[in-house]
Amino acid sequence: MSKLQKILVRARRQVFSEMVGNNPSIFHGEGYDFIEMREYMPGDDIRHIDWIVTAKMRTPYIKVFREERELSVVMASMLCGSVHFGSKRFKQELIAELAALVSFSVLHNGDLLSSYIFADRMYAHSKPTKKMFAVQKSVGEILEFDPLNKQADYDGMAQTLYKRLRRRSLIVVIGDFFEIPDFRLLAKKHEVVALVVRDRLEEEPPAMGFASLMDPESGAVLEGDFSTKTVNGYRAKVHAHDHALYERFRRDQVRFIKVYTDDVAGVQLRRLFEGRQ
Repeated sequence: MSKLQKILVRARRQVFSEMVGNNPSIFHGEGYDFIEMREYMPGDDIRHIDWIVTAKMRTPYIKVFREERELSVVMASMLCGSVHFGSKRFKQELIAELAALVSFSVLHNGDLLSSYIFADRMYAHSKPTKKMFAVQKSVGEILEFDPLNKQADYDGMAQTLYKRLRRRSLIVVIGDFFEIPDFRLLAKKHEVVALVVRDRLEEEPPAMGFASLMDPESGAVLEGDFSTKTVNGYRAKVHAHDHALYERFRRDQVRFIKVYTDDVAGVQLRRLFEGRQ
């Protein structure tokens, strides 16, 4: 059985056995059809405040929407060079499994699914569909994609999706997020969820002494003495980066969760969408 078949079988089993997808509320939408404007009440979503009307009336007003049964869900995979790494399995393979889990869940719920592949630019995309065979195609494209020597451009991704997606959607972005994205504008128009894919070894590397390492995004080779002091400094930088990343997500109102290559991906997804992150 090929790697693609194994991922699809495992993901489909989890979705249809109710671990992830057999739950009608996993992708519960806010509703996207505008109905009316009314004064803000405690508990309302502040993202629906109309600041222009609020300024004119000098009291907060929000836009009220009618809930739609059918959601538009967009899978966006960031496949830069750094996903070609993993101590248990490559991060690229985990991205493929997460994409399969989310995709099967979306289609099982009767919602519309479209998918994109990005790195330094957009490399692939599919039109919205409700057909199950689309999962195999999109997951296969993720596995077959060559990410080496490609850099991540999250801002370019956000700008492209903002321009291309006319209908309000739930956008699920999967990547390792070693760059801090600006999803502020995108998250005002759509609901954005980030799945941060990591390997524990890249966050907690051991002291290796003198070694040569290659940057999978630029192809540059770095040689040096990776002593305990050097490694501890690197760990501190990763921790500081992730702290800034999470603060940015919270500020942009982007839900997120980190999934490691040795995690059970379905369990982590359920934690996120059931609000237990």
